[in-house]
Amino acid sequence: MLRTRLATAQTNGDKVEATPPPPSTGTSDNDNNNNTQQQRSLHIAVIGAPNVGKSTFINNIINHRVCPTSAKVHTTRKSNTAIWTIGQTQLVFYDTPGLVTQREIRKHHLDQSFKSACRHAIQHSDIVAVMQDASNSWTRRELHPTVLDTLKAYAKLPSFLILNKIDALKSKRVLLDLIKTLTNDTLQGRRQGKKRPTRDAVQQQLEVGTPLSQRETSWSHFNDVFLVSALTGNGLQELQDYLIGAAKPRRWQYAGDVYTDTTPEALIVESVRARLLDYLPQEIPYNLKCKMEYYNVEKHVVYTSVLVQCPTPRIERLICGESNGKLRQITERVTSDLVEMFGQAVSLTISTVSDGRKTA
Repeated sequence: MLRTRLATAQTNGDKVEATPPPPSTGTSDNDNNNNTQQQRSLHIAVIGAPNVGKSTFINNIINHRVCPTSAKVHTTRKSNTAIWTIGQTQLVFYDTPGLVTQREIRKHHLDQSFKSACRHAIQHSDIVAVMQDASNSWTRRELHPTVLDTLKAYAKLPSFLILNKIDALKSKRVLLDLIKTLTNDTLQGRRQGKKRPTRDAVQQQLEVGTPLSQRETSWSHFNDVFLVSALTGNGLQELQDYLIGAAKPRRWQYAGDVYTDTTPEALIVESVRARLLDYLPQEIPYNLKCKMEYYNVEKHVVYTSVLVQCPTPRIERLICGESNGKLRQITERVTSDLVEMFGQAVSLTISTVSDGRKTA
Protein backbone atom coordinates (compact mmCIF):
# COMPACT_ATOMS: atom_id res chain seq x y z
CA MET A 1 0.00 0.00 0.00
CA LEU A 2 1.19 3.51 -0.77
CA ARG A 3 1.67 5.46 2.44
CA THR A 4 3.08 8.89 3.10
CA ARG A 5 6.49 7.25 2.70
CA LEU A 6 7.25 3.88 1.15
CA ALA A 7 8.32 0.93 3.27
CA THR A 8 11.64 -0.57 2.20
CA ALA A 9 10.99 -3.26 -0.39
CA GLN A 10 12.92 -5.19 -2.98
CA THR A 11 11.78 -7.00 -6.10
CA ASN A 12 13.89 -9.61 -7.85
CA GLY A 13 11.82 -11.41 -10.45
CA ASP A 14 8.60 -12.37 -8.69
CA LYS A 15 9.97 -12.21 -5.16
CA VAL A 16 9.07 -9.20 -3.00
CA GLU A 17 10.45 -8.62 0.46
CA ALA A 18 9.16 -5.67 2.43
CA THR A 19 10.08 -4.26 5.82
CA PRO A 20 6.83 -3.55 7.68
CA PRO A 21 6.41 -0.16 9.38
CA PRO A 22 7.23 -0.10 13.12
CA PRO A 23 4.29 -0.66 15.47
CA SER A 24 2.69 2.48 16.87
CA THR A 25 3.29 3.18 20.57
CA GLY A 26 1.84 5.36 23.27
CA THR A 27 -1.85 4.66 22.56
CA SER A 28 -3.99 2.72 25.04
CA ASP A 29 -6.54 0.07 24.05
CA ASN A 30 -9.35 2.32 25.35
CA ASP A 31 -8.23 5.18 23.11
CA ASN A 32 -8.12 2.83 20.12
CA ASN A 33 -11.64 1.55 20.87
CA ASN A 34 -13.01 5.09 21.17
CA ASN A 35 -11.38 6.14 17.91
CA THR A 36 -12.78 3.06 16.14
CA GLN A 37 -16.31 3.78 17.40
CA GLN A 38 -16.15 7.34 16.03
CA GLN A 39 -14.88 6.31 12.59
CA ARG A 40 -17.00 6.91 9.47
CA SER A 41 -16.43 5.91 5.87
CA LEU A 42 -17.95 6.12 2.40
CA HIS A 43 -17.07 4.07 -0.68
CA ILE A 44 -17.61 5.86 -4.01
CA ALA A 45 -17.52 4.30 -7.48
CA VAL A 46 -16.57 6.94 -10.07
CA ILE A 47 -17.88 5.93 -13.48
CA GLY A 48 -18.23 7.58 -16.88
CA ALA A 49 -17.29 7.43 -20.54
CA PRO A 50 -13.57 7.34 -21.49
CA ASN A 51 -11.49 10.50 -21.04
CA VAL A 52 -14.00 12.52 -19.00
CA GLY A 53 -11.38 13.18 -16.29
CA LYS A 54 -12.11 10.53 -13.65
CA SER A 55 -8.47 9.87 -12.71
CA THR A 56 -7.53 13.57 -12.58
CA PHE A 57 -10.60 14.22 -10.44
CA ILE A 58 -9.68 11.51 -7.94
CA ASN A 59 -6.02 12.63 -7.74
CA ASN A 60 -7.08 16.20 -6.98
CA ILE A 61 -9.92 15.45 -4.57
CA ILE A 62 -7.59 13.36 -2.38
CA ASN A 63 -4.70 15.78 -3.08
CA HIS A 64 -2.35 12.93 -3.93
CA ARG A 65 -1.30 11.38 -7.24
CA VAL A 66 -2.27 7.70 -7.22
CA CYS A 67 -4.07 7.32 -10.58
CA PRO A 68 -1.91 7.55 -13.74
CA THR A 69 -3.31 10.04 -16.27
CA SER A 70 -2.80 10.89 -19.93
CA ALA A 71 -4.52 12.84 -22.69
CA LYS A 72 -5.54 9.64 -24.52
CA VAL A 73 -8.55 7.41 -23.91
CA HIS A 74 -8.33 4.14 -21.98
CA THR A 75 -5.42 5.13 -19.73
CA THR A 76 -7.17 3.36 -16.83
CA ARG A 77 -7.35 -0.33 -17.72
CA LYS A 78 -8.54 -1.70 -14.37
CA SER A 79 -10.21 -0.35 -11.27
CA ASN A 80 -7.86 1.56 -8.92
CA THR A 81 -8.53 2.40 -5.29
CA ALA A 82 -7.72 5.84 -3.86
CA ILE A 83 -8.15 6.63 -0.15
CA TRP A 84 -8.53 10.02 1.54
CA THR A 85 -8.78 10.23 5.33
CA ILE A 86 -9.66 13.44 7.14
CA GLY A 87 -10.46 13.56 10.86
CA GLN A 88 -12.67 10.57 11.66
CA THR A 89 -13.86 10.13 8.06
CA GLN A 90 -12.35 7.95 5.34
CA LEU A 91 -13.45 8.30 1.70
CA VAL A 92 -12.58 5.39 -0.61
CA PHE A 93 -12.77 6.16 -4.34
CA TYR A 94 -12.81 3.51 -7.06
CA ASP A 95 -11.34 4.84 -10.32
CA THR A 96 -12.91 2.69 -13.03
CA PRO A 97 -12.06 2.19 -16.73
CA GLY A 98 -14.12 4.29 -19.13
CA LEU A 99 -17.41 2.55 -19.86
CA VAL A 100 -17.56 1.36 -23.46
CA THR A 101 -19.87 -0.53 -25.79
CA GLN A 102 -19.04 -3.96 -27.18
CA ARG A 103 -18.23 -2.28 -30.50
CA GLU A 104 -15.67 0.01 -28.82
CA ILE A 105 -14.11 -2.99 -27.05
CA ARG A 106 -13.50 -4.64 -30.43
CA LYS A 107 -12.27 -1.40 -32.06
CA HIS A 108 -9.64 -0.63 -29.42
CA HIS A 109 -8.72 -4.30 -28.72
CA LEU A 110 -9.79 -3.88 -25.09
CA ASP A 111 -10.10 -6.61 -22.52
CA GLN A 112 -13.56 -7.82 -21.56
CA SER A 113 -12.54 -7.08 -17.95
CA PHE A 114 -13.26 -3.39 -18.71
CA LYS A 115 -16.92 -3.97 -17.91
CA SER A 116 -16.43 -6.39 -15.03
CA ALA A 117 -13.99 -3.98 -13.31
CA CYS A 118 -16.67 -1.31 -13.16
CA ARG A 119 -19.32 -3.73 -11.88
CA HIS A 120 -16.94 -5.02 -9.21
CA ALA A 121 -16.23 -1.47 -8.02
CA ILE A 122 -19.93 -0.57 -7.81
CA GLN A 123 -20.72 -3.76 -5.87
CA HIS A 124 -18.30 -2.57 -3.16
CA SER A 125 -19.63 1.01 -3.13
CA ASP A 126 -22.21 2.95 -1.13
CA ILE A 127 -22.83 5.54 -3.85
CA VAL A 128 -22.13 6.02 -7.57
CA ALA A 129 -20.60 9.20 -9.00
CA VAL A 130 -21.30 9.64 -12.72
CA MET A 131 -18.83 11.95 -14.43
CA GLN A 132 -19.72 13.80 -17.63
CA ASP A 133 -17.41 15.99 -19.76
CA ALA A 134 -19.26 19.33 -19.95
CA SER A 135 -16.72 20.75 -22.42
CA ASN A 136 -17.36 18.21 -25.18
CA SER A 137 -20.12 19.74 -27.31
CA TRP A 138 -20.57 16.47 -29.24
CA THR A 139 -21.33 14.19 -26.30
CA ARG A 140 -22.24 16.35 -23.29
CA ARG A 141 -26.02 16.32 -23.85
CA GLU A 142 -26.31 12.53 -23.65
CA LEU A 143 -25.20 10.00 -21.06
CA HIS A 144 -23.20 7.18 -22.65
CA PRO A 145 -25.43 4.11 -23.31
CA THR A 146 -23.23 1.88 -21.16
CA VAL A 147 -23.37 4.42 -18.32
CA LEU A 148 -27.18 4.29 -18.48
CA ASP A 149 -27.16 0.49 -18.58
CA THR A 150 -24.93 0.46 -15.50
CA LEU A 151 -27.17 2.89 -13.60
CA LYS A 152 -30.19 0.71 -14.43
CA ALA A 153 -28.42 -2.43 -13.23
CA TYR A 154 -27.66 -0.77 -9.87
CA ALA A 155 -30.77 1.43 -9.59
CA LYS A 156 -31.09 0.75 -5.85
CA LEU A 157 -27.75 2.48 -5.16
CA PRO A 158 -27.88 6.28 -4.76
CA SER A 159 -26.06 8.23 -7.47
CA PHE A 160 -25.08 11.81 -8.28
CA LEU A 161 -23.86 13.59 -11.40
CA ILE A 162 -20.55 15.44 -11.77
CA LEU A 163 -20.22 17.87 -14.67
CA ASN A 164 -16.45 18.15 -15.15
CA LYS A 165 -14.23 20.57 -17.12
CA ILE A 166 -16.47 23.57 -16.43
CA ASP A 167 -13.35 25.77 -16.71
CA ALA A 168 -13.62 25.31 -20.51
CA LEU A 169 -17.15 26.82 -20.59
CA LYS A 170 -17.90 30.52 -20.54
CA SER A 171 -21.70 30.31 -20.48
CA LYS A 172 -23.51 29.36 -17.29
CA ARG A 173 -26.68 28.89 -19.33
CA VAL A 174 -25.06 25.91 -21.07
CA LEU A 175 -24.50 24.27 -17.68
CA LEU A 176 -28.07 24.91 -16.53
CA ASP A 177 -29.42 23.43 -19.77
CA LEU A 178 -27.12 20.43 -19.36
CA ILE A 179 -28.38 19.77 -15.83
CA LYS A 180 -31.98 19.88 -17.03
CA THR A 181 -31.26 17.63 -20.01
CA LEU A 182 -29.17 14.97 -18.24
CA THR A 183 -31.49 14.72 -15.22
CA ASN A 184 -34.80 15.08 -17.09
CA ASP A 185 -35.25 18.24 -15.02
CA THR A 186 -36.03 16.02 -12.01
CA LEU A 187 -33.77 17.92 -9.59
CA GLN A 188 -35.68 21.17 -10.17
CA GLY A 189 -38.96 19.27 -9.81
CA ARG A 190 -37.82 17.82 -6.50
CA ARG A 191 -36.94 21.28 -5.18
CA GLN A 192 -40.43 22.42 -6.11
CA GLY A 193 -41.91 19.64 -3.99
CA LYS A 194 -42.80 17.12 -6.66
CA LYS A 195 -42.82 13.54 -5.41
CA ARG A 196 -39.77 11.52 -6.38
CA PRO A 197 -40.37 7.91 -7.54
CA THR A 198 -39.31 5.24 -5.06
CA ARG A 199 -36.47 2.83 -5.85
CA ASP A 200 -39.00 0.00 -6.24
CA ALA A 201 -40.97 2.08 -8.73
CA VAL A 202 -37.76 2.75 -10.63
CA GLN A 203 -37.01 -0.97 -10.74
CA GLN A 204 -40.51 -1.75 -12.04
CA GLN A 205 -40.13 0.89 -14.74
CA LEU A 206 -36.81 -0.60 -15.81
CA GLU A 207 -38.27 -4.09 -16.00
CA VAL A 208 -41.00 -2.86 -18.37
CA GLY A 209 -38.35 -1.40 -20.65
CA THR A 210 -38.25 1.52 -23.08
CA PRO A 211 -39.46 1.47 -26.70
CA LEU A 212 -36.67 1.49 -29.26
CA SER A 213 -38.07 4.72 -30.72
CA GLN A 214 -37.44 6.46 -27.38
CA ARG A 215 -33.72 5.98 -26.85
CA GLU A 216 -32.80 7.10 -23.37
CA THR A 217 -30.07 9.70 -22.95
CA SER A 218 -30.68 10.89 -19.37
CA TRP A 219 -31.20 9.57 -15.82
CA SER A 220 -34.06 10.83 -13.67
CA HIS A 221 -32.82 9.47 -10.34
CA PHE A 222 -29.67 11.45 -9.52
CA ASN A 223 -29.63 12.69 -5.91
CA ASP A 224 -27.62 15.79 -6.80
CA VAL A 225 -25.41 17.50 -9.39
CA PHE A 226 -21.97 19.06 -8.88
CA LEU A 227 -20.12 21.42 -11.22
CA VAL A 228 -16.35 20.96 -10.99
CA SER A 229 -13.07 21.43 -12.75
CA ALA A 230 -10.85 18.53 -11.74
CA LEU A 231 -7.90 20.34 -13.33
CA THR A 232 -8.19 23.63 -11.41
CA GLY A 233 -9.89 22.25 -8.29
CA ASN A 234 -12.95 24.46 -8.70
CA GLY A 235 -15.99 22.92 -6.98
CA LEU A 236 -14.09 20.07 -5.30
CA GLN A 237 -14.45 21.45 -1.75
CA GLU A 238 -18.26 21.43 -1.97
CA LEU A 239 -18.19 17.85 -3.25
CA GLN A 240 -15.79 16.79 -0.46
CA ASP A 241 -18.18 18.24 2.14
CA TYR A 242 -21.11 16.40 0.55
CA LEU A 243 -19.30 13.05 0.65
CA ILE A 244 -18.07 13.55 4.21
CA GLY A 245 -21.67 14.32 5.25
CA ALA A 246 -22.86 11.11 3.57
CA ALA A 247 -20.28 8.88 5.31
CA LYS A 248 -21.58 5.97 7.39
CA PRO A 249 -20.56 5.11 10.98
CA ARG A 250 -18.27 2.07 10.66
CA ARG A 251 -14.64 1.04 10.99
CA TRP A 252 -12.20 2.16 8.33
CA GLN A 253 -11.05 -0.42 5.82
CA TYR A 254 -7.58 1.15 5.53
CA ALA A 255 -5.06 2.80 7.85
CA GLY A 256 -5.26 6.58 8.00
CA ASP A 257 -1.94 7.17 6.22
CA VAL A 258 -2.69 4.93 3.21
CA TYR A 259 -3.53 6.52 -0.16
CA THR A 260 -4.03 3.39 -2.27
CA ASP A 261 -3.91 -0.39 -2.01
CA THR A 262 -2.12 -0.69 -5.37
CA THR A 263 1.49 -1.89 -5.07
CA PRO A 264 4.30 0.57 -5.87
CA GLU A 265 5.47 -1.76 -8.65
CA ALA A 266 2.08 -1.65 -10.36
CA LEU A 267 1.89 2.14 -9.99
CA ILE A 268 5.29 2.51 -11.64
CA VAL A 269 4.42 0.26 -14.59
CA GLU A 270 1.07 2.02 -15.12
CA SER A 271 2.76 5.45 -14.93
CA VAL A 272 5.20 4.43 -17.69
CA ARG A 273 2.35 3.12 -19.83
CA ALA A 274 0.35 6.33 -19.33
CA ARG A 275 3.19 8.57 -20.52
CA LEU A 276 3.83 6.33 -23.52
CA LEU A 277 0.23 7.12 -24.49
CA ASP A 278 1.04 10.83 -24.38
CA TYR A 279 4.30 10.69 -26.33
CA LEU A 280 3.42 8.21 -29.08
CA PRO A 281 0.97 8.71 -31.95
CA GLN A 282 -2.33 7.01 -32.73
CA GLU A 283 -2.72 3.35 -31.76
CA ILE A 284 1.01 2.58 -31.32
CA PRO A 285 1.18 2.82 -27.49
CA TYR A 286 -1.79 0.46 -27.10
CA ASN A 287 0.30 -2.34 -28.65
CA LEU A 288 3.17 -2.01 -26.15
CA LYS A 289 3.68 -4.14 -23.04
CA CYS A 290 5.37 -2.76 -19.93
CA LYS A 291 7.05 -5.04 -17.41
CA MET A 292 8.75 -4.37 -14.07
CA GLU A 293 12.40 -5.45 -14.13
CA TYR A 294 13.68 -4.17 -10.81
CA TYR A 295 12.35 -2.34 -7.74
CA ASN A 296 14.14 -1.41 -4.54
CA VAL A 297 13.94 1.34 -1.92
CA GLU A 298 17.21 2.25 -0.27
CA LYS A 299 17.97 5.26 1.94
CA HIS A 300 14.70 6.98 0.94
CA VAL A 301 15.40 6.61 -2.79
CA VAL A 302 13.29 4.44 -5.11
CA TYR A 303 15.46 2.56 -7.63
CA THR A 304 13.44 0.96 -10.40
CA SER A 305 13.64 -0.29 -13.97
CA VAL A 306 10.82 -0.94 -16.46
CA LEU A 307 11.06 -2.87 -19.73
CA VAL A 308 8.90 -1.82 -22.70
CA GLN A 309 8.26 -4.69 -25.12
CA CYS A 310 7.79 -3.46 -28.72
CA PRO A 311 6.12 -5.52 -31.47
CA THR A 312 8.64 -4.39 -34.15
CA PRO A 313 12.09 -2.76 -34.34
CA ARG A 314 10.50 0.20 -36.19
CA ILE A 315 8.24 0.97 -33.23
CA GLU A 316 11.20 0.57 -30.86
CA ARG A 317 13.12 3.19 -32.88
CA LEU A 318 10.09 5.47 -32.74
CA ILE A 319 9.99 5.23 -28.93
CA CYS A 320 13.71 5.83 -28.51
CA GLY A 321 13.98 8.69 -31.02
CA GLU A 322 17.22 10.08 -32.37
CA SER A 323 20.10 9.33 -29.97
CA ASN A 324 17.48 8.04 -27.47
CA GLY A 325 16.20 11.62 -27.09
CA LYS A 326 12.50 10.78 -26.90
CA LEU A 327 13.09 7.92 -24.45
CA ARG A 328 14.97 10.33 -22.18
CA GLN A 329 12.04 12.76 -22.35
CA ILE A 330 9.58 10.02 -21.41
CA THR A 331 11.84 8.83 -18.56
CA GLU A 332 12.14 12.37 -17.16
CA ARG A 333 8.37 12.89 -17.28
CA VAL A 334 7.59 9.56 -15.59
CA THR A 335 10.24 10.24 -12.95
CA SER A 336 8.55 13.56 -12.17
CA ASP A 337 5.19 11.76 -11.84
CA LEU A 338 6.67 9.15 -9.48
CA VAL A 339 8.39 11.75 -7.27
CA GLU A 340 4.99 13.42 -6.85
CA MET A 341 3.36 10.03 -6.21
CA PHE A 342 5.84 8.63 -3.69
CA GLY A 343 7.04 11.85 -2.07
CA GLN A 344 10.70 10.86 -2.33
CA ALA A 345 13.56 10.69 -4.81
CA VAL A 346 13.22 8.24 -7.72
CA SER A 347 15.89 6.76 -9.99
CA LEU A 348 14.10 5.30 -13.04
CA THR A 349 15.45 3.42 -16.05
CA ILE A 350 13.24 2.57 -19.02
CA SER A 351 14.56 -0.04 -21.47
CA THR A 352 13.07 -1.21 -24.75
CA VAL A 353 13.17 -4.58 -26.44
CA SER A 354 12.07 -5.99 -29.81
CA ASP A 355 12.83 -9.41 -31.33
CA GLY A 356 14.58 -10.32 -28.09
CA ARG A 357 17.18 -7.53 -28.44
CA LYS A 358 17.26 -5.13 -25.48
CA THR A 359 18.18 -1.43 -25.70
CA ALA A 360 18.93 0.50 -22.53
